[in-house]
Amino acid sequence: MPADNLNVSGVSARYASALYDLADEKGALDAVASDLSNLQKMVDESDDFRRFIKSPVISRADQSKAIAAVADKAQLSPISHKFLGLLASNRRLSALPGAIAGFRAILADRRGQATAQVTSAAPLTDAQTTSLIAALKKSVGRNVDIVSKVDPSILGGLIVKVGSRMVDSSLKSKLQRLKLAMKGVG
Repeated sequence: MPADNLNVSGVSARYASALYDLADEKGALDAVASDLSNLQKMVDESDDFRRFIKSPVISRADQSKAIAAVADKAQLSPISHKFLGLLASNRRLSALPGAIAGFRAILADRRGQATAQVTSAAPLTDAQTTSLIAALKKSVGRNVDIVSKVDPSILGGLIVKVGSRMVDSSLKSKLQRLKLAMKGVG
């Protein structure tokens, strides 16, 4: 399963596969992919939302009501709305980030694309994203879909993962290597 490339397994992989099959059957792959991108942005940017989806303390009914309100506010497609409702009613909202990654991996694989996870210290501009996509396409040999993540702790540079390959050109890693090299000299 393509979702395995992103370390998505178990429950998340099954939900991702089922969502992909349903969206494909209904001809709504692009709408669901867009919804999932928005949901991933919510997960990445909101500590409260992350705590909410992972909390075992919140009752099933309360999770269902709250996630329905989130889906309404975000104006998600009916398929995505029902998917979130299903996760909440099955007490599986914690599987949402893995299901999103799995869906993206399946979609990219079926479209002949590769998925690159890119971590940067600051959000990439459109020009930087376009340049990075072109460089990755040349290196990988097929179209690349980028999943961006911002992590200020890397200080600068990029960490790029495509499948099992990773290139870490972050300033944090370079400083760590320099520190190790200097310890060896002295």
